[in-house]
Amino acid sequence: MKSLKEWDNIDEKCEECIFEHESEPLEEAEHQGKKVTLNNPMRTPGGPKKFAVYVKNETGNVVKVTFGDPNMEIKRDDPNRRKNFRARHNCENPGPKTKARYWSCYQWRSGAKVDN
Repeated sequence: MKSLKEWDNIDEKCEECIFEHESEPLEEAEHQGKKVTLNNPMRTPGGPKKFAVYVKNETGNVVKVTFGDPNMEIKRDDPNRRKNFRARHNCENPGPKTKARYWSCYQWRSGAKVDN
């Protein structure tokens, strides 16, 4: 269990996290017969989740990862909310980019822009 002092520094540590897809260039791929851009989060109009992103999994297949509650407002500009979210979701170690937690942590960076 983390001490209170460790929780205070979680936001600063997470802001320095390197996400594995950032070093990869955006590239086009095909998913279910449709041309898509990989590693580029987007809003899902009328979808079951708020955001979606297309990524290649370990076997090289293109998969769609959806994440985020469409009924909740993102309030990541509030430092306390951002710190709590990132601590709650263990954003220091976001896991593989084929999981929703990875992209959720990526979206909750300070000053992150959400494309429409």
